[in-house]
Amino acid sequence: VPMGVLSCVKYLMFIFNVLVFAGGTCLVGVGVWVAVDPAGFQDIVAAKPVLSAGAYLLLAVGIALSLLGFLGCCGALRRSRPLLLV
Repeated sequence: VPMGVLSCVKYLMFIFNVLVFAGGTCLVGVGVWVAVDPAGFQDIVAAKPVLSAGAYLLLAVGIALSLLGFLGCCGALRRSRPLLLV
């Protein structure tokens, strides 16, 4: 396999993982916003228990995606197979 192809794959993996990290960070931000100020979202979601559970679900999924994206970025840059397998 030519070296240029491996370098291209490395940077494509890095960019994809940056996008996953950014998406997870956005989900954490929305989850914190909903958890701190649920009044703005009560018009969208009528039931308050659903809103509270949704906020914590957004936080959990966002934190997991951010962690996976960060580990993927580190793994892509260092060419670390264990980090990429996580």
